[in-house]
Amino acid sequence: MQIDTAIRPLGFVDSSRLIERVLATEERAWYTDNRRQDDYEVHAQTQSIILVFFTGWPEVHVTHAHAWDAFNDVTMPIIDQIVATHYPPGGLILRAVLARVLPDCSIDAHVDQHSSFSISHRIHVPLVTNPKVQFMVGSERIATQPGQAFELNNKLPHSVENHGDTARIHLIVDYAPD
Repeated sequence: MQIDTAIRPLGFVDSSRLIERVLATEERAWYTDNRRQDDYEVHAQTQSIILVFFTGWPEVHVTHAHAWDAFNDVTMPIIDQIVATHYPPGGLILRAVLARVLPDCSIDAHVDQHSSFSISHRIHVPLVTNPKVQFMVGSERIATQPGQAFELNNKLPHSVENHGDTARIHLIVDYAPD
């Protein structure tokens, strides 16, 4: 969604239980559902664990993906807290994804194009990161910290380069108000 800045800070959320669960997840879980990588070339070097996704537009059908049962108990309190604090109630979660960028991998600069991105708020909750991750939004480098949620202006070009020794993992949620 177009907002007045590159990112809008949403404050700290306790993501410790989600981080613990993500770090304990078997490696194969990151490769079970490749629809983001298959549908969006820019995400070819990433891996995802998809919790919620939708089909159709403008009439949407939201579904829980294969990983919903494994993660909803630790993701929904985070999402509920952010929505209750920053957004009007009664909207839809169109997407909820754990997105990983491994060391020496990247996401090229892009602007999210689907029509849903014009009406939904793109929320990021950093879970795992390192100081050598370069996350750019427009011309601004965004320093992220675990648990420090923010809304991304995904109508500006944004990119990620991971030059560190550890993965960069974010919970990404698209919330569309009613």
